[in-house]
Amino acid sequence: MRTCAASGCPCMAETRQYLLDLQEACRKLSAFTKGCTFQDYKSDDMMRSAVERQFEIIGEGLNQMLRHDPTVAGQITNWKKIIGFRNRLVHGYATIDDAVVWGVLEENLERLRLEVEHLLIDPGMR
Repeated sequence: MRTCAASGCPCMAETRQYLLDLQEACRKLSAFTKGCTFQDYKSDDMMRSAVERQFEIIGEGLNQMLRHDPTVAGQITNWKKIIGFRNRLVHGYATIDDAVVWGVLEENLERLRLEVEHLLIDPGMR
């Protein structure tokens, strides 16, 4: 874990930036899929690529935040699963099930977005 030279505590500016990256990826996922059905998603190569890329960013950002400031990263529900999902997208790309990706999008994105926003309004993150 990297720390601030002056205080020895985790540098909140970096943690905040990871949270902002997660927030932006959540926003993009919502925008990319607004009004779309699973069939729309499944039949659109560009949309699938864009959605998978944002999930990769979320997982990698969370993984980096975990190394940098595990206390904050640990406040994200299912952080281990999110990082594992990112790893699966990156390393197991040939076996990605579109229904699983869509399910994660529909069932978990809103909770993640709310948790990230909650962490960002914490006075310690400013």
